Amino acid sequence: MRSYLDFEKPVAELEAKVEELRAMGESGTAVAIGDEVGRLEAKAAIALKELYANLTPWQKTQVARHPQRPHCLDYVAKLITNFVPLAGDRKFGDDEAIIGGFGRFRGESVCVLGHEKGSDTESRLKHNFGIGRVAGVAGR
Repeated sequence: MRSYLDFEKPVAELEAKVEELRAMGESGTAVAIGDEVGRLEAKAAIALKELYANLTPWQKTQVARHPQRPHCLDYVAKLITNFVPLAGDRKFGDDEAIIGGFGRFRGESVCVLGHEKGSDTESRLKHNFGIGRVAGVAGR
């Protein structure tokens, strides 16, 4: 299920109507609703485009912090092949908030660096909520 920001409510309402019409069409209670679904989808797409063309600085911040926004490991999994992660050093340890390694992007060798916040409670704790630690471990 998609999560909507406060300023996206008009688009959310249009998309909810589209889903409702699709459900009615699948149940067989409505006839020829394809035109109405297409019209509402086009209206939602236009509303979304207009909405994102005039975002305030705070709305841009909300979009950047959206809970369903991809994280570093999502990009690595989808874009990088033969990824070999690098891990801390032998003296102190590894910082799970920092992701780094080598791999291939469209056949070219690349080095990837990023920070990972995590997507659920367990992974957020593992990655320290995306906050890097001095010297790679806490308490040092």
